[in-house]
Amino acid sequence: MLYQYKALKNNQKVNGEMEASSEKEIADYLKSNGYFPIDIIEKKKSKLTDFMAIFQQVAFQDIVYMTRQFAIMLNAGLTLIDSIDIIKKQVSKAPFKKMLDELDRQLRDGKTFSTALTRYPGQFSHFYVALVKSGEASGKLDNILQKLAEHLDKQRTFKQTVRNALIYPVVIITAMFSMIFVMFTFVMPKLLSLYDSFQVELPQSTKTIMQISNFMEANWIWVLIGIIAAIIGIIRFLKTKQGKNMFDKYILKIPVLGNIVRTSGLVDATRTLSILISSGVPILDGLVIVTDVNPNMMFRQAFARISQKVEKGLSVGTAMSNEPIFPESLTQMTIVGEQTGHLDETLMKLAEYYQSESEMAVKGMLSLLEPMIIVVLGISVGFLVMSIITPIFTLTNSMQ
Repeated sequence: MLYQYKALKNNQKVNGEMEASSEKEIADYLKSNGYFPIDIIEKKKSKLTDFMAIFQQVAFQDIVYMTRQFAIMLNAGLTLIDSIDIIKKQVSKAPFKKMLDELDRQLRDGKTFSTALTRYPGQFSHFYVALVKSGEASGKLDNILQKLAEHLDKQRTFKQTVRNALIYPVVIITAMFSMIFVMFTFVMPKLLSLYDSFQVELPQSTKTIMQISNFMEANWIWVLIGIIAAIIGIIRFLKTKQGKNMFDKYILKIPVLGNIVRTSGLVDATRTLSILISSGVPILDGLVIVTDVNPNMMFRQAFARISQKVEKGLSVGTAMSNEPIFPESLTQMTIVGEQTGHLDETLMKLAEYYQSESEMAVKGMLSLLEPMIIVVLGISVGFLVMSIITPIFTLTNSMQ
């Protein structure tokens, strides 16, 4: 929460703002730095401020940059506080600087780096904080941060590859539906109104299009409102636990797309667990973290069950073999990795394999999707053209 404070220092009044969890934390901080607090109040945020905050958040690439810079500077012998001071001079984004200021304040107050990071759960996941905590305990924070930076970089590159691959079909499909909406609402009614004066029997396809066009022309605003309301309703439903469960369950059953989602989930899970194990995090804690950070509810539920079985004495590979969401290759390689004592290396190799499989699956989906879009577009345009032109041929023949 953001607080405004008034304080005295050397008989001079000082005003300022500070992020903290409570008024007491602000007061303790001021007193420890030689200030006498006069007034501390929580600063209420307006709806406009909340809206603008959406566009002023610390971006994912900022976290990747910060993590890599920390790793380099700590490896060079600098302290965390010195590293933050240097990074603050290199960045210009106000939210990013504000976050660095808060981390700096926490560290100067004697808090550990991992504790300071927990104040920003939106930027630093449970996985990130756990690795930093492990690095602090082992004295190898620079190595841990280097691993984190590489992991975040790979994660960003992979997501960007998938996102870029999907831009073309999304744009084409959006343009196609927009064109159909405009055609039926504004263009078709004017063209088809010419047939009202014709004394000929219109084909059924033309009658159907005329009915749709007349309806759209009279009610297009309500149709548009209905579409927007339906989209908002679906988005809100998917944010609920029930909606999230339903979406994550059925998306895995969609041909091609389900395989991409499943493989992407395996990439995240195997790479995350590999880094946690290699960083010294106990396997049980690692499974709990993987459960927390995985975006798909089916994977989360599967890892939660695996964690419970491992806690009772089963091996990770054996526990995985009872979960149908995991392929046979993963369970067998996990068992081998556990038997050889190189589970972290095995999981990392699996992550690289599943990433290449996922990228190939995306390319395969696009190779199927692009001709399908062209075919559907061609059939739709052909149907419209024939429905408009056929009455003209009928009229011509009747006049001969």
